[in-house]
Amino acid sequence: MESSSTRPGVFAVSAPSGAGKTTLNSRLARNHPDIEISVSLTTRHQRPGEVDGKHYHFVDRAEFQKNVEAGHMLEWAEVFGNLYGTSKSEVERITGKGHKVILEIDVQGWRTAKPKLPGALSIFILPPSMVDLWNRLEKRGTDSPEVCWRRFKAARDEIAAGRIYDYFIVNDDLDRAYAELEAVIARGEPGKTSGEAGKALCDRLLAEFEHSHKILELKTIHEKI
Repeated sequence: MESSSTRPGVFAVSAPSGAGKTTLNSRLARNHPDIEISVSLTTRHQRPGEVDGKHYHFVDRAEFQKNVEAGHMLEWAEVFGNLYGTSKSEVERITGKGHKVILEIDVQGWRTAKPKLPGALSIFILPPSMVDLWNRLEKRGTDSPEVCWRRFKAARDEIAAGRIYDYFIVNDDLDRAYAELEAVIARGEPGKTSGEAGKALCDRLLAEFEHSHKILELKTIHEKI
């Protein structure tokens, strides 16, 4: 049987929290029945409106660890105190039907999975600016300001590590960003931004994090400097 690591049609899509990854991926899967989003395992508590087996496979920490120890996980990581991961069987289930699979994982997860999936393509979704990203995190209203700030700092670290991706998409306009993502995954076209141009986008966002007066003001408030 052909292994998941050699099957075509595996795409990793990552983004800092709040950059729009879930919205873009969900729209793509709705519009293309042959594209599915891999459902991850997590120990995070189920939120209102979430469906087990659709949004995540919700498991306790003991069951998650059993899967890790048995070698059933393609990648896994701990994020903000919760475990998240992609099972090998989930990827095999989707590719076994001849469908394309989107791995909706973070940078840490992709770094682990990348050597095991040499045929996969990776796409990094970026915000147009760090201030815009902060505004998105704040407007979601699901986290306290302190948690938003932690996510914001984590976003900086993910952007700094984003050089390992094949293609980069700036989500400054949802329809345009979707069109770029659709072109790569659904139609097999090369991404518009890659290589040094993508790294330059990351560098610009990192510089903004360090020098923006707005961000320095937020840092003072939330870290109580």
